[in-house]
Amino acid sequence: MTSTKPARRFSALHDFLTSEAAGGVVLMAAAALALIVANSPLSTDYFGALSAYVGGLSILHWINDALMAVFFLLVGLEIKREVLDGELSTWPRRVLPGLAALGGMIAPALIYLALTRGSPELMRGWAIPAATDIAFALGVLSLIGSRAPVSLKIFLTALAILDDLGAVLIIAMFYTSDLSAMWLGAAAGALAVLIALNRFGVERLPIYLAIGAALWFAVMKSGVHATVAGVLLALTIPLRPSPARPDDADSPLHILEHGLAKWVAFLIVPIFGFANAGVSFSGMGLAALADPVPLGVAAGLFVGKQVGIFATVALAVKMKWADLPAEASWRQIYGVAVLCGVGFTMSLFIGLLAFPASPMLQDEVKIGVLLGSILSGVGGAALLATSAREPRRPM
Repeated sequence: MTSTKPARRFSALHDFLTSEAAGGVVLMAAAALALIVANSPLSTDYFGALSAYVGGLSILHWINDALMAVFFLLVGLEIKREVLDGELSTWPRRVLPGLAALGGMIAPALIYLALTRGSPELMRGWAIPAATDIAFALGVLSLIGSRAPVSLKIFLTALAILDDLGAVLIIAMFYTSDLSAMWLGAAAGALAVLIALNRFGVERLPIYLAIGAALWFAVMKSGVHATVAGVLLALTIPLRPSPARPDDADSPLHILEHGLAKWVAFLIVPIFGFANAGVSFSGMGLAALADPVPLGVAAGLFVGKQVGIFATVALAVKMKWADLPAEASWRQIYGVAVLCGVGFTMSLFIGLLAFPASPMLQDEVKIGVLLGSILSGVGGAALLATSAREPRRPM
């Protein structure tokens, strides 16, 4: 008699890998492992390996500039698909998540600035708590199951996509080094070729990816952060939406997005988390949490996100600019607002850009991001898990 245990194990593994929660779970595991290693006898090897140079760049530089460019490529593909052919394809669909994303970026930044006022150096980190980790937020929401209506997931997805778009614009506009006109020109030339390929109907992905690699190199040399090249490339990848085939699986954009999704969720983002979440607590007491940077980041994520998003949604509904997601209660909207304070991946990334020459401040950013994200994830999950589809009450 043959055993069915391997099949069940395979089925369980398959179910996990295809679930929306899986990416967030793997990311959190990688971050936890980084903290353990950074505070163990292996810490010297851990930090030494990240600072080792290969091909002219450190391992950490390769991760943050090259691997994360692929992450931003996927973000750009998701943004383009949602805007042209998805939940953000019409203005009525964009209003509520758009306003919520704006409020959810402004309030955390203001809280951070208030707590770091008087120090121009520290104020450079104002954008750190403004971002949402879409993979983890959607993963937590998926664990709630049928208690959360589908419309709530759509709202969170649209909000997080627009939040990511805002973070990309912030990186491009505010976190650049000395610009090189020559390399900017080279990047503009590569981008022009990509746009021309799109306009002439070329749909061969290898051509786009090859020119995209040249674009990445030029952007890296130009002084603009190299990951911006990933988004620029994504915006040129062809998508052929039509009423008859709204989700064309043969479209180059869909092919590339589906091809990258698992690699980004289960390899690139966990590697980034492992490489950047490690912080040594040696000689650091609880009093460090009250320092301006960790306090500003944590308060911005946990307090600023929920206040900014929920207040903006309430105002939009009160003024009749938009309606609540169908069947969603105010408690669920508030739970999503709290959940959006999980800013792990993008917040850590912006923190590295804000304080590139200060390992101490980078460690403080990591502490603030971890604290704010944990509070937001647990708080948001608790609110959503205890909510039900209750009748809406007017504000």
